[in-house]
Amino acid sequence: MDLGIDPDELATCVSCGLCLPHCPTFRVTGEEGLSPRGRIAAMRAVQLEDAPVDDTFLSFVGTCVQCRGCEPACPSGVPFGHLMEATRASLAADGRITPWWQRLGFRVLAHHRLLLVGSTLLALGQRARLVPTRLGLGRLPVRRPPALRPTGQDVWLFTGCVMDAWQRHVHVATARVLQAVGTTFALPGAGGGCCGALHVHAGLADDTRRLAEQVMASMPGDAPIVVNSAGCGAALQDYGHLLGTAEARAFSARVVDVHRFVAGRIDRLVPQRRLEPVIVQDPCHLRHVQRAHASVRTVLAAVADVVELDDEGLCCGAGGAYSALQPELAGQVRDRKLAAIERAGGAEGARVVASANPGCAMHLQAVGVRVRHPMELVAEALS
Repeated sequence: MDLGIDPDELATCVSCGLCLPHCPTFRVTGEEGLSPRGRIAAMRAVQLEDAPVDDTFLSFVGTCVQCRGCEPACPSGVPFGHLMEATRASLAADGRITPWWQRLGFRVLAHHRLLLVGSTLLALGQRARLVPTRLGLGRLPVRRPPALRPTGQDVWLFTGCVMDAWQRHVHVATARVLQAVGTTFALPGAGGGCCGALHVHAGLADDTRRLAEQVMASMPGDAPIVVNSAGCGAALQDYGHLLGTAEARAFSARVVDVHRFVAGRIDRLVPQRRLEPVIVQDPCHLRHVQRAHASVRTVLAAVADVVELDDEGLCCGAGGAYSALQPELAGQVRDRKLAAIERAGGAEGARVVASANPGCAMHLQAVGVRVRHPMELVAEALS
């Protein structure tokens, strides 16, 4: 089967194994097939040697959390994320992964009013104990703050789909911080409600490209596009590769993580008080893809003592929809993160975990971890 993989990208892996300690699924299972090296070997067998696309191969692909922690560790620069995305897109197009009910769920994300209603119903279902705990969802809000109102044209503030439905309070905090550093913001127009991050993870390439075109049209001009969700930011920054056009590459170049944006204006931030020590948990797409994790520390250090984890940024197991689709593996990966959080909290007396991605936050909150977005903490210190 042709997996649609770029042969040059596939050939870059030399099977050195330096990626193994950075792969969460390999760390918890010790199985070669559940490592980047093993998965690439399986891709080569299917693409180049006409090996069958059997249940074993589908398991290798389906159990990858797509954290891309292997990429910074790779001396050969293997673009593992692109290899996995191309493989999943080919498998989804062939009907081998992402069944109809998943596709229907992802389609809702692009219809924001329907998503808001559905999220409220899901939150009520949680209160009535009708939502299975194996889905790994933290407590969803029944009510949300009022929608943001634009304040000017300095930057675009991307609000997204799940982020706005489940964590709108983070947008409110972000608006407060942008105001504090003297920046006004506009909001995306029609069609700018979903970046397609979950769709590309699921292999829904056509849907992802359609959403990308709509998002680009919703934020015209050349103003920076500020994003406070790690997964969304990584997806928006990859539009140039996804669409392969000069317009998409120019759009991606405008996208900046909110922490990097605020860190560049940190001298304008005037906190009114310091907060208790904060443990930093790096979302994978912020640390491994955007490489913006240092800016999170710059911003948080202005309002609190920063406590580091000792796991070198290993994934928490959230992975977008991964925690719902692979609950057993996601739980095992999370257990390692919880142990690191416990060690850090015990050593420094920190009780709050700062995480800049809704999936990570929900995955950790589901087992009682007190998680807050860094922008929430900064906004609190400004009050």
